[in-house]
Amino acid sequence: MKIIIITSSLFIVLSVCLLQTELQIFNPIATYSIATAQNHLGLDKFGVREIYPTKENGREWYVDMENPKEDENFSITFNPNITRQDDGSWRISAPVVRMNIKTLEGETNWKNVEMTGYAKIVGVITNSSNKVIENDLTWYARGGKHNQEIPCEATAYMGGLYDNGKVGWKKELWFVGGYTDERQSNKVTNSLIDRWIGWKVVIYNINNNSEVKLESYMDNTNANYWVKVTDLVDDGGWYAKMPDSHFFDADCSKDKDFVITNSGSTATFRSDNLIWDFKNLSIREIEPDKTSFQ
Repeated sequence: MKIIIITSSLFIVLSVCLLQTELQIFNPIATYSIATAQNHLGLDKFGVREIYPTKENGREWYVDMENPKEDENFSITFNPNITRQDDGSWRISAPVVRMNIKTLEGETNWKNVEMTGYAKIVGVITNSSNKVIENDLTWYARGGKHNQEIPCEATAYMGGLYDNGKVGWKKELWFVGGYTDERQSNKVTNSLIDRWIGWKVVIYNINNNSEVKLESYMDNTNANYWVKVTDLVDDGGWYAKMPDSHFFDADCSKDKDFVITNSGSTATFRSDNLIWDFKNLSIREIEPDKTSFQ
Protein backbone atom coordinates (compact mmCIF):
# COMPACT_ATOMS: atom_id res chain seq x y z
CA MET A 1 0.00 0.00 0.00
CA LYS A 2 2.82 2.43 0.84
CA ILE A 3 4.47 1.75 -2.50
CA ILE A 4 1.25 2.58 -4.36
CA ILE A 5 0.85 5.87 -2.48
CA ILE A 6 4.45 6.91 -3.11
CA THR A 7 4.23 5.94 -6.77
CA SER A 8 0.98 7.87 -7.24
CA SER A 9 2.38 10.94 -5.50
CA LEU A 10 5.53 10.80 -7.61
CA PHE A 11 3.44 10.51 -10.78
CA ILE A 12 1.41 13.60 -9.84
CA VAL A 13 4.55 15.63 -9.05
CA LEU A 14 6.25 14.58 -12.28
CA SER A 15 3.11 15.31 -14.30
CA VAL A 16 2.79 18.82 -12.88
CA CYS A 17 6.49 19.52 -13.46
CA LEU A 18 6.30 18.34 -17.05
CA LEU A 19 3.14 20.36 -17.61
CA GLN A 20 4.72 23.58 -16.34
CA THR A 21 7.83 22.95 -18.46
CA GLU A 22 5.74 22.42 -21.58
CA LEU A 23 3.73 25.59 -20.97
CA GLN A 24 6.74 27.69 -19.95
CA ILE A 25 4.57 29.24 -17.24
CA PHE A 26 6.83 30.18 -14.35
CA ASN A 27 4.27 30.97 -11.65
CA PRO A 28 0.79 29.63 -12.36
CA ILE A 29 -1.94 30.22 -9.80
CA ALA A 30 -3.41 27.08 -8.21
CA THR A 31 -1.11 24.62 -9.97
CA TYR A 32 -3.20 21.60 -8.96
CA SER A 33 -6.20 22.96 -10.86
CA ILE A 34 -4.37 23.26 -14.18
CA ALA A 35 -4.96 19.67 -15.29
CA THR A 36 -8.60 19.48 -14.17
CA ALA A 37 -9.59 22.92 -15.41
CA GLN A 38 -9.46 21.87 -19.04
CA ASN A 39 -12.45 19.55 -18.50
CA HIS A 40 -14.85 22.50 -18.66
CA LEU A 41 -16.89 21.81 -21.78
CA GLY A 42 -17.86 25.38 -22.62
CA LEU A 43 -16.52 26.64 -25.95
CA ASP A 44 -17.21 30.04 -27.42
CA LYS A 45 -18.13 30.88 -31.02
CA PHE A 46 -14.48 30.52 -32.09
CA GLY A 47 -13.99 27.20 -30.29
CA VAL A 48 -12.01 28.85 -27.49
CA ARG A 49 -12.46 27.38 -24.02
CA GLU A 50 -14.53 29.41 -21.58
CA ILE A 51 -13.38 29.81 -18.00
CA TYR A 52 -16.89 30.80 -16.92
CA PRO A 53 -20.14 30.08 -18.73
CA THR A 54 -22.11 32.88 -20.33
CA LYS A 55 -24.85 34.31 -18.14
CA GLU A 56 -28.33 33.23 -19.15
CA ASN A 57 -29.49 35.73 -21.77
CA GLY A 58 -26.20 37.54 -21.16
CA ARG A 59 -24.60 39.81 -23.72
CA GLU A 60 -21.89 38.41 -25.98
CA TRP A 61 -19.66 40.09 -28.55
CA TYR A 62 -17.33 38.45 -31.09
CA VAL A 63 -15.02 40.23 -33.50
CA ASP A 64 -16.01 40.05 -37.17
CA MET A 65 -13.00 38.19 -38.55
CA GLU A 66 -14.05 38.98 -42.12
CA ASN A 67 -13.94 42.74 -41.53
CA PRO A 68 -13.78 43.99 -37.93
CA LYS A 69 -14.53 47.60 -38.88
CA GLU A 70 -17.92 46.71 -40.35
CA ASP A 71 -19.23 46.05 -36.84
CA GLU A 72 -20.97 49.15 -35.43
CA ASN A 73 -20.07 48.11 -31.87
CA PHE A 74 -16.38 48.14 -32.81
CA SER A 75 -14.17 51.20 -33.17
CA ILE A 76 -10.46 51.93 -32.92
CA THR A 77 -9.33 55.21 -31.38
CA PHE A 78 -7.60 57.38 -34.02
CA ASN A 79 -8.80 54.86 -36.65
CA PRO A 80 -5.46 53.27 -37.63
CA ASN A 81 -5.33 50.84 -40.55
CA ILE A 82 -5.66 47.10 -40.01
CA THR A 83 -4.51 44.59 -42.64
CA ARG A 84 -5.64 41.02 -43.24
CA GLN A 85 -2.90 38.38 -42.93
CA ASP A 86 -2.59 35.11 -44.86
CA ASP A 87 -3.73 33.12 -41.81
CA GLY A 88 -6.93 35.18 -41.51
CA SER A 89 -5.76 37.28 -38.57
CA TRP A 90 -5.52 41.08 -38.63
CA ARG A 91 -2.40 43.19 -38.13
CA ILE A 92 -2.36 46.56 -36.42
CA SER A 93 0.68 48.81 -36.09
CA ALA A 94 0.40 51.98 -34.03
CA PRO A 95 2.01 53.32 -30.86
CA VAL A 96 -1.44 53.72 -29.28
CA VAL A 97 -4.16 51.14 -30.00
CA ARG A 98 -7.56 51.16 -28.29
CA MET A 99 -10.05 48.74 -29.86
CA ASN A 100 -13.31 49.72 -28.17
CA ILE A 101 -16.41 47.55 -27.92
CA LYS A 102 -19.24 50.00 -27.30
CA THR A 103 -22.75 49.62 -25.96
CA LEU A 104 -25.44 50.66 -28.42
CA GLU A 105 -28.92 51.85 -27.55
CA GLY A 106 -30.95 49.01 -26.09
CA GLU A 107 -27.90 46.92 -25.15
CA THR A 108 -26.75 46.14 -21.61
CA ASN A 109 -23.53 47.69 -20.32
CA TRP A 110 -20.50 45.47 -19.67
CA LYS A 111 -20.14 44.42 -16.02
CA ASN A 112 -19.16 40.86 -15.04
CA VAL A 113 -17.09 39.93 -18.07
CA GLU A 114 -14.64 37.46 -19.54
CA MET A 115 -12.55 39.13 -22.26
CA THR A 116 -10.55 36.88 -24.56
CA GLY A 117 -8.17 37.40 -27.44
CA TYR A 118 -5.32 35.77 -29.31
CA ALA A 119 -2.31 37.88 -30.22
CA LYS A 120 1.07 37.58 -31.89
CA ILE A 121 3.51 40.41 -31.26
CA VAL A 122 5.43 40.96 -34.49
CA GLY A 123 7.62 43.80 -33.28
CA VAL A 124 8.07 46.78 -30.99
CA ILE A 125 7.66 50.39 -32.08
CA THR A 126 10.60 52.42 -30.79
CA ASN A 127 10.99 56.19 -30.49
CA SER A 128 7.22 56.72 -30.55
CA SER A 129 5.37 59.72 -29.18
CA ASN A 130 3.42 57.50 -26.79
CA LYS A 131 3.83 58.61 -23.18
CA VAL A 132 3.41 54.99 -22.07
CA ILE A 133 6.89 53.47 -22.10
CA GLU A 134 5.83 49.85 -21.57
CA ASN A 135 5.13 47.48 -24.45
CA ASP A 136 1.88 45.88 -23.45
CA LEU A 137 -1.36 44.18 -24.36
CA THR A 138 -4.12 45.15 -21.92
CA TRP A 139 -7.79 44.20 -21.83
CA TYR A 140 -9.99 46.43 -19.65
CA ALA A 141 -13.61 47.18 -18.70
CA ARG A 142 -15.90 48.94 -16.17
CA GLY A 143 -15.94 52.43 -17.70
CA GLY A 144 -16.75 54.54 -20.73
CA LYS A 145 -14.74 56.93 -22.87
CA HIS A 146 -11.15 57.67 -21.87
CA ASN A 147 -10.36 61.28 -22.69
CA GLN A 148 -9.78 64.63 -21.01
CA GLU A 149 -13.17 66.03 -22.03
CA ILE A 150 -15.04 63.62 -19.73
CA PRO A 151 -12.28 62.39 -17.38
CA CYS A 152 -14.58 60.90 -14.74
CA GLU A 153 -16.07 58.39 -17.19
CA ALA A 154 -12.68 56.73 -17.54
CA THR A 155 -12.81 54.06 -14.85
CA ALA A 156 -11.33 50.63 -15.53
CA TYR A 157 -9.72 47.48 -14.25
CA MET A 158 -6.81 46.74 -16.59
CA GLY A 159 -5.35 43.25 -16.98
CA GLY A 160 -1.96 43.66 -18.64
CA LEU A 161 0.44 41.34 -20.43
CA TYR A 162 3.85 42.68 -21.47
CA ASP A 163 6.13 41.70 -24.33
CA ASN A 164 8.72 40.32 -21.89
CA GLY A 165 6.26 37.86 -20.33
CA LYS A 166 5.27 39.94 -17.31
CA VAL A 167 1.65 40.30 -16.16
CA GLY A 168 -0.17 42.59 -13.74
CA TRP A 169 -3.28 44.63 -12.89
CA LYS A 170 -3.88 48.38 -12.68
CA LYS A 171 -6.96 50.39 -11.75
CA GLU A 172 -7.94 53.69 -13.32
CA LEU A 173 -10.31 56.09 -11.52
CA TRP A 174 -10.15 59.01 -13.95
CA PHE A 175 -8.23 60.06 -17.03
CA VAL A 176 -5.36 60.65 -16.67
CA GLY A 177 -4.66 61.29 -13.00
CA GLY A 178 -6.41 58.34 -11.40
CA TYR A 179 -4.06 55.41 -11.97
CA THR A 180 -2.96 53.07 -9.20
CA ASP A 181 0.28 51.17 -8.90
CA GLU A 182 0.31 47.72 -10.47
CA ARG A 183 -0.66 44.68 -8.43
CA GLN A 184 0.13 40.99 -8.97
CA SER A 185 3.09 42.04 -11.11
CA ASN A 186 4.97 38.90 -12.01
CA LYS A 187 6.97 37.40 -14.86
CA VAL A 188 5.13 34.24 -15.89
CA THR A 189 6.65 33.29 -19.24
CA ASN A 190 9.33 34.08 -21.80
CA SER A 191 9.26 36.75 -24.51
CA LEU A 192 6.03 36.96 -26.50
CA ILE A 193 7.69 38.16 -29.70
CA ASP A 194 6.78 36.23 -32.86
CA ARG A 195 4.49 33.63 -31.31
CA TRP A 196 0.74 33.27 -30.79
CA ILE A 197 -0.64 33.38 -27.25
CA GLY A 198 -4.10 33.66 -25.74
CA TRP A 199 -4.96 36.22 -23.08
CA LYS A 200 -8.08 36.26 -20.89
CA VAL A 201 -9.13 38.90 -18.38
CA VAL A 202 -12.02 38.19 -16.00
CA ILE A 203 -13.76 40.87 -13.90
CA TYR A 204 -16.74 40.21 -11.63
CA ASN A 205 -18.36 41.44 -8.41
CA ILE A 206 -18.42 39.41 -5.20
CA ASN A 207 -19.71 39.80 -1.63
CA ASN A 208 -23.04 41.41 -2.51
CA ASN A 209 -21.46 43.69 -5.12
CA SER A 210 -19.12 45.30 -2.57
CA GLU A 211 -15.83 43.89 -3.92
CA VAL A 212 -14.38 42.99 -7.31
CA LYS A 213 -12.58 39.76 -8.25
CA LEU A 214 -9.88 40.05 -10.91
CA GLU A 215 -8.35 37.07 -12.70
CA SER A 216 -6.24 36.57 -15.80
CA TYR A 217 -5.42 33.43 -17.78
CA MET A 218 -2.89 32.64 -20.46
CA ASP A 219 -2.79 30.11 -23.29
CA ASN A 220 0.96 30.12 -23.61
CA THR A 221 1.31 27.62 -26.47
CA ASN A 222 -1.66 28.55 -28.68
CA ALA A 223 -3.21 25.18 -27.83
CA ASN A 224 -6.44 26.35 -26.14
CA TYR A 225 -4.92 25.31 -22.81
CA TRP A 226 -5.50 28.02 -20.22
CA VAL A 227 -3.53 28.63 -17.02
CA LYS A 228 -4.51 31.14 -14.34
CA VAL A 229 -1.65 33.61 -13.82
CA THR A 230 -3.23 36.28 -11.57
CA ASP A 231 -5.93 36.22 -8.91
CA LEU A 232 -6.79 39.16 -6.65
CA VAL A 233 -9.65 41.03 -4.99
CA ASP A 234 -10.20 44.77 -4.83
CA ASP A 235 -11.90 45.32 -1.47
CA GLY A 236 -10.55 48.82 -0.90
CA GLY A 237 -7.11 50.09 0.01
CA TRP A 238 -5.88 50.12 -3.60
CA TYR A 239 -5.20 53.83 -3.96
CA ALA A 240 -4.56 56.10 -6.91
CA LYS A 241 -0.93 57.14 -6.72
CA MET A 242 -1.37 60.85 -7.53
CA PRO A 243 -1.20 63.35 -4.63
CA ASP A 244 -4.56 64.42 -3.21
CA SER A 245 -4.14 67.91 -4.65
CA HIS A 246 -4.07 66.47 -8.17
CA PHE A 247 -6.42 63.51 -7.77
CA PHE A 248 -9.35 65.57 -6.49
CA ASP A 249 -8.90 68.27 -9.17
CA ALA A 250 -11.08 66.21 -11.50
CA ASP A 251 -14.01 66.47 -9.06
CA CYS A 252 -15.21 62.93 -9.81
CA SER A 253 -16.73 62.37 -6.34
CA LYS A 254 -14.68 59.21 -5.84
CA ASP A 255 -12.38 58.17 -3.02
CA LYS A 256 -8.78 57.46 -3.95
CA ASP A 257 -9.36 53.74 -3.36
CA PHE A 258 -12.80 53.63 -5.00
CA VAL A 259 -13.90 50.06 -5.80
CA ILE A 260 -15.35 49.97 -9.33
CA THR A 261 -18.43 47.80 -8.83
CA ASN A 262 -20.43 49.62 -11.50
CA SER A 263 -20.89 48.52 -15.10
CA GLY A 264 -19.46 50.44 -18.05
CA SER A 265 -20.49 51.18 -21.60
CA THR A 266 -17.13 50.31 -23.17
CA ALA A 267 -14.67 47.43 -22.93
CA THR A 268 -11.33 47.79 -24.67
CA PHE A 269 -8.53 45.70 -26.18
CA ARG A 270 -5.46 47.91 -25.83
CA SER A 271 -1.83 47.88 -26.87
CA ASP A 272 1.08 50.27 -26.52
CA ASN A 273 4.15 50.48 -28.77
CA LEU A 274 3.48 47.20 -30.56
CA ILE A 275 3.00 45.77 -34.03
CA TRP A 276 0.75 42.76 -33.52
CA ASP A 277 -1.71 40.38 -35.12
CA PHE A 278 -5.04 39.63 -33.47
CA LYS A 279 -7.83 37.10 -33.87
CA ASN A 280 -10.83 35.63 -32.05
CA LEU A 281 -11.49 38.59 -29.76
CA SER A 282 -14.58 38.18 -27.59
CA ILE A 283 -16.40 39.56 -24.55
CA ARG A 284 -19.09 37.70 -22.63
CA GLU A 285 -21.24 38.52 -19.62
CA ILE A 286 -20.56 35.57 -17.34
CA GLU A 287 -22.04 33.49 -14.54
CA PRO A 288 -19.05 33.58 -12.16
CA ASP A 289 -20.44 31.07 -9.66
CA LYS A 290 -20.05 28.23 -12.17
CA THR A 291 -16.58 27.13 -13.26
CA SER A 292 -14.23 24.15 -13.11
CA PHE A 293 -11.41 26.48 -11.98
CA GLN A 294 -12.93 26.89 -8.50
